[in-house]
Amino acid sequence: MSDHLKPHDAKEVEQAIQWALAGGKVLEIVGRGSKRQIGRAAQWDATLDLSGFSGVTLYEPEELVLSAKAGTPISEIETLVAANKQELAFEPMDYSAVLGAPQGGGTIGGAIAANLSGPRRIKAGAARDHFLGVAAVSGRGETFKSGGRVVKNVTGYDLCKLLAGSWGTLAAMTDVTIKTLPRAETEETVLVLDLDDGVAGKAMCAATGSFADVSAAAHMPAIAAARMTEVAGAGVAVTAFRLEGVPPSVAQRKSVLQALLSPFGSLGTLTETDSRALWRSIRDVTPFAANGSAGTRDLWRISTAPTRGGEIGRSLIEQANAEILYDWAGGLVWAALPASADAHTPLVRTAVAACGGHATLIRAPAAVRAAVEVFTPEAPAIAALTKRVRESFDPQGVLNAGRMWAGV
Repeated sequence: MSDHLKPHDAKEVEQAIQWALAGGKVLEIVGRGSKRQIGRAAQWDATLDLSGFSGVTLYEPEELVLSAKAGTPISEIETLVAANKQELAFEPMDYSAVLGAPQGGGTIGGAIAANLSGPRRIKAGAARDHFLGVAAVSGRGETFKSGGRVVKNVTGYDLCKLLAGSWGTLAAMTDVTIKTLPRAETEETVLVLDLDDGVAGKAMCAATGSFADVSAAAHMPAIAAARMTEVAGAGVAVTAFRLEGVPPSVAQRKSVLQALLSPFGSLGTLTETDSRALWRSIRDVTPFAANGSAGTRDLWRISTAPTRGGEIGRSLIEQANAEILYDWAGGLVWAALPASADAHTPLVRTAVAACGGHATLIRAPAAVRAAVEVFTPEAPAIAALTKRVRESFDPQGVLNAGRMWAGV
């Protein structure tokens, strides 16, 4: 076989993995390659290209369920469900801006493998929470299925949750089934201007704990806000809160939210069109785009408790001149740090360890990603469990070996 394998059905995937097993080879698993630059810069003998697995195989809008081949572009699925006034509620981000890749290259299989989520994470969860069923081929070269077409369908082990976030290290997914949800009729965004990171954190905590039922909360320090068209004119830091639903509900909750936030500072509002554009920019982290002024910086994605996000951000600003963007009410910290030989890994790990959470190096040169821990190192007990799970699916380490951690 060649070093680029492009199967078109599950049987061919089985054959490709069995070939690798027989020859002691390691396969790189990719869809359309939109997230290829994320992870350790490991070495593989051949590429298993699943982009040929494309197309929606079942869509029942009235049942809120959709099945598609794993290589189906997310953009294709979003267009289809939007025509039925539905959406992917986990709002999967598009990494193309921060990685300098062609826009819209992400696939549904890749979104699940990376467990993607956008600003609505605080309300709707991540991809794994909408993942109902899967057909896949393990590193043993065996096809298996898990889950089904309804939410309450799990008996025994819920393998869908296990595969979500595994980055292709356990199995090559061929078909997936996900939940769709009705799209909000309208949305608006309430803005609070010129808050520092600490006060913004308090405002986001107050809003997310209120009856306003915000579906997203983010804080953009002045540097980041200046790079976002919808709020650049403010000239100061911007804290944003999204309200979604039917117009009367949005209007009522907006008044509640404005009353709650008015003591924090000056308020502003974005109506539906600008609101949707702003949250797409936040979702895709466009202030730190590869073709922008922050494009030469290393980029970290840090997940922590919302009340500790500001602490991590301030630490990285003070010690490394980081540029920061906060999403998930402060629970997701995007940190763009000046390029260095180690991507400031010790500093980031220390800051995160002090507050709790985990950090992933999203953008850095291949030489840096080969030399540092891209994903947060696991505690010994968890690492041992990870190793046992990996060996049960892929005992010879055929699939994406070394992408997440060396030797795993």
